[in-house]
Amino acid sequence: MPSQLYIDGKWRDPAQGGRFDTVDPATERVLQQVPMATAEDIDLAVAAARRAFDDGWGKTSGAERAVFIEALADDLEARQDELATLEVRDNGKPLPEAQWDIGDAIGCFRYYAGLARELDERQDEALALPDERFRCRIRYEPVGVAGQIIPWNFPLLMLAWKVAPALAAGATCVLKPSELTPLTALELAAAADRSGLPAGVLNVVTGLGGEAGGPLSRHPLVDKLAFTGSVPTGTRIMSAAAADIKNISLELGGKSAFVVFDDSDVEAAVEWIMFGIFWNQGQVCSATSRLLVQEGIADRLLERLVEAARAITIGNGLEPGVLLGPLVSRSQYEKVTGFVQRGQSGEARLLTGGRRPAHLNDGYFLEPTIFDEPSEDSTLWREEIFGPVLCVKRFRTEAEALAMANDSRFGLAAAVMSADGDRAARVADGLRAGIVWINCSQPTFTEAPWGGMKQSGIGRELGRWGLENYLEVKQVTEYRSAQPWGWYLKP
Repeated sequence: MPSQLYIDGKWRDPAQGGRFDTVDPATERVLQQVPMATAEDIDLAVAAARRAFDDGWGKTSGAERAVFIEALADDLEARQDELATLEVRDNGKPLPEAQWDIGDAIGCFRYYAGLARELDERQDEALALPDERFRCRIRYEPVGVAGQIIPWNFPLLMLAWKVAPALAAGATCVLKPSELTPLTALELAAAADRSGLPAGVLNVVTGLGGEAGGPLSRHPLVDKLAFTGSVPTGTRIMSAAAADIKNISLELGGKSAFVVFDDSDVEAAVEWIMFGIFWNQGQVCSATSRLLVQEGIADRLLERLVEAARAITIGNGLEPGVLLGPLVSRSQYEKVTGFVQRGQSGEARLLTGGRRPAHLNDGYFLEPTIFDEPSEDSTLWREEIFGPVLCVKRFRTEAEALAMANDSRFGLAAAVMSADGDRAARVADGLRAGIVWINCSQPTFTEAPWGGMKQSGIGRELGRWGLENYLEVKQVTEYRSAQPWGWYLKP
């Protein structure tokens, strides 16, 4: 496995020589020592990205860039099983989930290769003007050097969401993966090296937030910052970007509501509720962690939900049949169990879970946990837990459900389930969230926009919106008349 920084098309040791451990969360054993970048390495990486952009990549056609993006997808696809296993060991998620993620990442690169080609067709499109003496054409030009900071919950997939559209647009990248899950980012650097991507177009710098992420977000030669992660870190990155008025996109936290009406099928509801909160151990920004269930179905649904949650197979993600792996790190485990302990101390009634599974002595494992009727001002109900912890409240009317769902500082996602299509559509339109699912939770498609309202972030990723994150729009207006304009100097 790669064990150096990837800067300007070369593998190199960090300037200060530091390294840190990446740990298998299922065993608590060290997987690999990873290079620890500092400000000196960030300077080198940004300078390389600047040169690569100015000297050629920013002037290439979309069709030329698509060739390299497809080559990256081909390389990842050839190693798909190996990368999925590595993702499990580095992150902890069950293997079927990792396989799904790697496949989605490959598809993301292929999708943006297609949009890169389409971008050529959109260049210099004519814009109709009310004055026929003028002609206007529109150009889409790359933003420049993009600093990209990605989270640990979907390591390669979140990387693809940022790197693929940036390359398609003609931007160059300095990528800092999470220090908790850096290994597949280094594998992408290796794929870039094998595919012949020009030096400096993609630079991968592993390191800690303060020592590497901070200098990257403050660097004066970075034109664009893209970040996915927590609200506090996003706030710091936004503040750093403000100093130079940098282009910025943020995908931050969530506390998403799932509204289930009493005409819903119980089994279908239980399936989607569990998918919405226990997928990836609940470590999902869009996790539907607040369940609002109508009184008429509440008792039956909760009885079945608790039964199904207790039946989930927990263990090492590489073991067959496992559907819930460990949390990603000791610090994340302590954070989530801290929320659980506060809940058990009086914030709500524990229906199931809240403990380490009895058969697992090592690893950061937590049983699927469900709390009933926390108060609306409790930390359980209001704060993002980012673990397999579901909070349930009952409602009577549609208006009450909407008010409770929207009463949050977050607005990333929401879901509604009902057999009444008109009601489901009405509630979906009333939910203050950037992503709303009807009769499901969490399906994500590369073609559709992803992002939130309120404190859940700024901007959208995926689809054509993801490409536009890395484009500047330029108008070129030409005076076409043979007659002088004649405003100051009369003809």
